[in-house]
Amino acid sequence: MPRVTVVETGLVSPKNRELHGSYPQMFEQMIGAADATVTFNTVSIPAGEPLPDVEALEAILITGSSAGVYEPFDWIAPLEEFVRIAHDKQVPMVGVCFGHQLIAQALGGTARKSEKGWGIGRHVYDVAPDNGLIEGTRIALACSHQDQVITPPAGARTILSSDFTPHAGLLYAGGTTLSVQPHPEFSVGFALACCEMARKGDAPDSLVTAAKASLAEPLESARLGGAITRFLTRLE
Repeated sequence: MPRVTVVETGLVSPKNRELHGSYPQMFEQMIGAADATVTFNTVSIPAGEPLPDVEALEAILITGSSAGVYEPFDWIAPLEEFVRIAHDKQVPMVGVCFGHQLIAQALGGTARKSEKGWGIGRHVYDVAPDNGLIEGTRIALACSHQDQVITPPAGARTILSSDFTPHAGLLYAGGTTLSVQPHPEFSVGFALACCEMARKGDAPDSLVTAAKASLAEPLESARLGGAITRFLTRLE
């Protein structure tokens, strides 16, 4: 049975955790829907748990967080080194949102708060042709972010993009590391809750209203969730 180690880098509020689950629980549901044989282990950075030895891991998934990768938290640098070791040792690894930005930064790219402001609600991304992972030419997904990857690392290929988020999905040199800005693990309910959280984070009311309305349209989360699952569990 494939085993995915989920590195929890942020916490869902108690109210929303009761309604929608923690980030690791969201990913377990997403991956479990694609492959019921996968098992999970969670390492929680907010709980003070130490990062495991990369050598002992089969696959790694790094979650979202309200933190910025450029902020002076004492756990950022060790997590970056963990990413570099996993990448070098070709352990299958995926990062989502904060995880996307952290992996890009750790491997030599640049991530920062974007002058474009909040990305919330349902966004549609162009899918790079012949990327080997995600089918189709476009995909609709939930997002919730202000930070973005501005400059990808050398050797990384952009496989998801939009006008708002030019580097929304990256496949890194070597082909065993993948990261994405949008959230395939989010339910519509939690994506709506994130819109309200963005309002408290100074997102304009008009943007929040439009983002919430956009979530009435279908999301294609299972398509990206399935691609991530296959990426993490493929056998050499």
